[in-house]
This record gives sequence, structure tokens and C-alpha cells, in this order.
Amino acid sequence: MTENLESMPEDWESALVLAAHPDDVEFGSAGAVAVWTRKGHAVSYLLATRGEAGIDSMPPARAAGVREAEQRQAAARVGVSEVEFLDHPDGAVRAGEALRSDLVAAIRRVRPQLVVVFNHHERTGTGRWNAPDHREFGRCALDAVMDAGNRWILPEAGEPWSVKHLAVANSPQPTHALDISTGLDAAVASLEAHETYLGSLGYTREAVRPAVSGQAQATGARFGGVPAVAFELIPC
Repeated sequence: MTENLESMPEDWESALVLAAHPDDVEFGSAGAVAVWTRKGHAVSYLLATRGEAGIDSMPPARAAGVREAEQRQAAARVGVSEVEFLDHPDGAVRAGEALRSDLVAAIRRVRPQLVVVFNHHERTGTGRWNAPDHREFGRCALDAVMDAGNRWILPEAGEPWSVKHLAVANSPQPTHALDISTGLDAAVASLEAHETYLGSLGYTREAVRPAVSGQAQATGARFGGVPAVAFELIPC
């Protein structure tokens, strides 16, 4: 494990955050997004699914609408208005040509300098086994970032675009971090927006702030002692 985390690069203007489900961003990097949008960076979200299989007590057809609405509210609380859903099946995301083509098209359309991908590793930052959707989607997203810059790969997906920085959120092997002192409250509010989903997991509203703050403080212990969000930066 890296002993000290370096500062996240700031030489970019727009970012695209890629994730498999609603709430993935809020559990990993919403504090960073809040800081970035306050500084004037343009940030948009792209989610593979609507998280329709995420609420045990609610049929998927209904849960999809609930989770989409909560995700849009969560995004708005950290300054993000552009949220796109690809409608791949929750729980059955596969790293194949269909998903890769969707992601390449999105990257070429949005043309971000920074792409943030949710953890694709076998384990999470806490050591737990990572969900299949996260692993499949994350690896496919990394491939899509590479392919987006090659005009001869998926030419029907638009004009090529080369990403400048690629960051993995919630990685078990982070390399960089961002001070989120000014974005911590927004990060808490963003996760709180997933009220229905969190309730289905047994989370209370009172538990959200300690969870977000505790994770930020733990990361900050390796980054100057300030609340922070960590990323694994992968060279492009």
C-alpha cells in the first residue's frame, strides 16, 4: 500500500465519471466532484444501469425510476446536471462489445480530459470482494478510454478523442488524493439523496455523515491530515 498519496492533477477542464449503478459515485468520489464543480470544472455522469435490482423490497420496474430520480438529485447536490443512463441490466453487466461501444461513443461525444472510473479490481478499498458489475464495467471502461483515441476502432462511435487523465475511484491501491474540505458537506448531502436505497440496506440518515467523514479522514491521514478522496491514477 502506498504510504503517501500525491495530489490529483488540476490541468483539465472537463470530466466524465463512469459507474455501473446509482450510488457508486456517492460512495466513492462525490466529495471530489463537489470540489471540482465549485472550481468551475464541467463534470458529467454516465451510468451503465439504473440500479433496478438494488432494492429487495421493490420490483425492478419500479425501483429503476426511484433510483434514477435519487441519482439525479444526488448529482445536483454536487453541481452535476448531466446524468446519462445506458440501460444495461443491473446485476448482469458484461464487458463486451456492446458496452464498450456505448462507452467509447460517450467519451468521444463528451470529450473529457479526465475520466473517473469506479473500482474494477477484485477487491474494494476495504478489502471486500468487489461486485461483478463493478469488475466487468470497470475493466470495460478502461478499455474504452484506450479505444476512444483510436479512429480505426469503432469508427461508427464518433471522432476519436484521447483522454488526458484516467482515475479509478475506490481503488484498493490508490496513488493520488484530493482535499475535499470544501466539498464534504455536499458529499454527505449527495449520499443522503439515495434515501430509498440506503433505507433498504438498513442505513439511517444519521449514519451517512459519520460514514462519509470517516472515510475522508482515513484517506486524509495519508494526505496531509485533511479530509480527502483517493484515486488510483493510471497513465493514459
